[in-house]
Amino acid sequence: MGNYEAHPTAVIDEGCQIGEGTHIWHFSHIMSGCRIGKYCNIGQNVVISPGVEIGNQVKIQNNVSVYTGVICEDEVFLGPSCVFTNVINPRSAISRKHEYRSTRVKRGATIGANATIVCGHDIGEYALIGAGAVVTKDIPPYALVVGNPSRQIGWVSEYGCRLEFDKHGHAVCPESGEHYILENNQVRKIKNG
Repeated sequence: MGNYEAHPTAVIDEGCQIGEGTHIWHFSHIMSGCRIGKYCNIGQNVVISPGVEIGNQVKIQNNVSVYTGVICEDEVFLGPSCVFTNVINPRSAISRKHEYRSTRVKRGATIGANATIVCGHDIGEYALIGAGAVVTKDIPPYALVVGNPSRQIGWVSEYGCRLEFDKHGHAVCPESGEHYILENNQVRKIKNG
């Protein structure tokens, strides 16, 4: 275990790995077998289930349950009360632990407050899932999605700013000045503007 801080009301099971500089707040439960990276912030009333992998500098806001099968890469933001699932057709009287479907939230992605991520889908790098959205399919990198079921309404930069592409497929982030290109319905950041 690393050098981390946990509120006295947090429950941290044996056998979990927690990186240095991570903060765990009130009434959270960190279950055995999970891995949490460095410099993460785990909010109040969060559950991290066995086998979950959390990268470095991840922020998990209050009331989020991150269930077995979920992997969050570095610099992911999970908004308040967002929801993950891990079984596609759960029943109380039928055990389906052998049917867990994985969900990967890739580097820098944001999931907004009260969004639901149906299991078995990947959220691309730096994608932004709007508050209350219900994700039922894979989300490409840099995509901006909203609604139920979620639909893509645009693209965002690594800073989370809306990108407006010109007729040549070129955009500049209004906050960072970084340049992006849209080709074949895929966005990528380009090194030189």
